Amino acid sequence: MSGCKMMLFGRRSLAGTRRSFASLPTPTVSHEIRLGWIGTGVMPLLAKGAKLAASPYDLGLNSDVVFSIVGYPKDVRGVILGDESQRGVLAGLAEGQRAQAGVIVDMTTSEPSLATEIYEAARTAGVHAIDAPVSGGDVGAREARLSIMLGGERAVVDALAPLFAPMGKTRYTGPPGSGQHTKMVNQILISTTMIGVVEGLLYGYRAGLDLNEVIAAVGAGAAGSWSINNYGPRIVARNFDPGFFVDHFVKDMEIALNEARQMNLKLPGLELALALYRELQAQGHGRKGTHSLMLALEKLNGVELKARTAS
Repeated sequence: MSGCKMMLFGRRSLAGTRRSFASLPTPTVSHEIRLGWIGTGVMPLLAKGAKLAASPYDLGLNSDVVFSIVGYPKDVRGVILGDESQRGVLAGLAEGQRAQAGVIVDMTTSEPSLATEIYEAARTAGVHAIDAPVSGGDVGAREARLSIMLGGERAVVDALAPLFAPMGKTRYTGPPGSGQHTKMVNQILISTTMIGVVEGLLYGYRAGLDLNEVIAAVGAGAAGSWSINNYGPRIVARNFDPGFFVDHFVKDMEIALNEARQMNLKLPGLELALALYRELQAQGHGRKGTHSLMLALEKLNGVELKARTAS
């Protein structure tokens, strides 16, 4: 969790207007919302009037709704449930002075079982908990086009709609943990799709094609995907800056495989993708973007893509 910023966004909603939470199951009073954030990513919240909090507990104590998006399940557990060294957001939300129950919204891609554990602990403490992992990368975050996968009580999810709207589109997927299971589906799809993207581009390069023209052609047809249309041009330009870290993607695939094993499922495509990404980590590219998988395939084939234009 080290390095994550904890910010109180003041007594306002994301849109800067009053938002009523009277529709939540337990509150009785509508009021202006105090938002807390842990893991601010690309959002320039300090410039918008946010204040740094001293700890997750203090953030919860002074917030009505806290959003968290950190790195790993251990980070989620530490900032929300707390540990031997510090109390977590949940304790602060439970003890804070407010006219309604507090809400914790974890947007980290994490373990479905942990999302359920947090929900149960929150319910015991008189706090609401929602798991809300997202997809869309840095582009989706900057352009408010994230896909937000929601698990938890439907009434609470519906009440939070005004806070999700500035970030992207939401989809309620079911009870606690369902958002995380849905995100696992997302990551499984991406893992094998990215293999196809880099292998297809390698093939096109060896065939002597202009890869930007190839991307334009196949991206408009049945093989079109978010990955080829957004990451394809970055790969061709040798821009492997992260929209999502390889290290975090490996974590996600490990969670998905573990969940699959518990369901008695064998997913050979996911296992292959995980092996390739672990090789990419071993080559020192863990902090690059997921599309840097091209680097591992280039090394495997003894080739490096270079700029080429159609004649």
